[in-house]
Amino acid sequence: MPAVTKTLSPDIDKDYTLVCYCDFLRMGDEGSVQKSMEFLKHTFQRYYESSTIELPDRFGRREFAFVLFGGKGMIRHLGFEKRDMLRSFLENRSPQHAYYSSAYYQHPDAAKMSDKLWMGAELIFDLDSDHLPNAEKMGYVESLGEVKKEFIKLIHEFLLGDFGFQEKHLELYFSGGRGYHCHVKDPVVLDFDSNERREIVDYITGRDLQDSLIFHEQATSRKSYGGHSFASGKSLKMPTPDQDGWRGRISRGIIDLVNEIKKNEDPEKKLEEYGVNPQDAERLVQELSEERVRRIRDGLLDQSKTIRKFFLNSALRKTAVSLSAGETDEPVTCDVKRLIRLPSSLHGKTGLKVVKIEVDELKDFDPLRDAVVLPEDPVKILLQREVTIEMKNQQYHLEQGVQEVPTYLGVFLIGRKEAVLL
Repeated sequence: MPAVTKTLSPDIDKDYTLVCYCDFLRMGDEGSVQKSMEFLKHTFQRYYESSTIELPDRFGRREFAFVLFGGKGMIRHLGFEKRDMLRSFLENRSPQHAYYSSAYYQHPDAAKMSDKLWMGAELIFDLDSDHLPNAEKMGYVESLGEVKKEFIKLIHEFLLGDFGFQEKHLELYFSGGRGYHCHVKDPVVLDFDSNERREIVDYITGRDLQDSLIFHEQATSRKSYGGHSFASGKSLKMPTPDQDGWRGRISRGIIDLVNEIKKNEDPEKKLEEYGVNPQDAERLVQELSEERVRRIRDGLLDQSKTIRKFFLNSALRKTAVSLSAGETDEPVTCDVKRLIRLPSSLHGKTGLKVVKIEVDELKDFDPLRDAVVLPEDPVKILLQREVTIEMKNQQYHLEQGVQEVPTYLGVFLIGRKEAVLL
């Protein structure tokens, strides 16, 4: 379905627009903030009253937690024995954020973690756009596209591929915010402790991957001296691209990088995008002759230190999955007591739904189309800056100031603190 473009301009006189905009600059104004908060809560309440919420399996063994509109901190250590109890809570309290535990407990509502009595936990992968390289340079829409590429890589290459999990044991979700979740429910992983889960993370991220495990030296020429033959030239022999696991993955990554650089109109600039400093980028382009490219495509990685260092590091970065924001950030996967967003709930900063996605639907899934569930009723907002965004197959060009927009877009912009309700 083609996108419908809507250009929305201020629809009231300029003097009133200026007054409203000056009010917007004082975002701390309690009246504006309170009015916006009440609007979000009322909209969420209407959603929960009219929607069927998908409950996790064995929900009576799960801990639940919520953040309320205008509340301070998180309400947690809650348990629900019946579906109607949870539904009633959502309708009456209309939380801004709703979570449940990836773990199963004998006593999920116990106030102390030690009293809950852990019974096992799903293996959780939480990919967020904050984990992406250069995430700070991306806009919201671009980051959603990039994190989905990482998620597809995680699912197909690692979980279904290298680890061999069955599709029936994977549950995929759009988080409602900036990323995706995967729940692995294979019975074999439920009892894994943090260390065992960390080993899985280390494999997927390629941590401590030794190049000696991937490549081996091969003599390119030999000389004889004193009746003995020895190698006078060496090269690194690459695995073939069709090999399983990291060996084939690194090989494919290197070949893709070579092709990407050679086809680029500005190869030095492309290398700088991979974190290569300008001096090394210039040297690498000079050293990457047609003969060396041919050798690499034939499976021989040249001994040039510049080339070797770049391709090994860059191929690893290109083919691994970013599961955390940095070296010191503990990935969600290692946590055996993690709280994760409740399926079918609304994300408090976007108004988008936490949507379950089938594996074969993931490629075509569009969060700003498929996770938009709030109504189209018009609302007036005061917009901080000019915004261009496509939601529900409609392209919006919004000027700074007073605008009338559909509820789903109003909630999105207010939740992201780009607008307030008038």
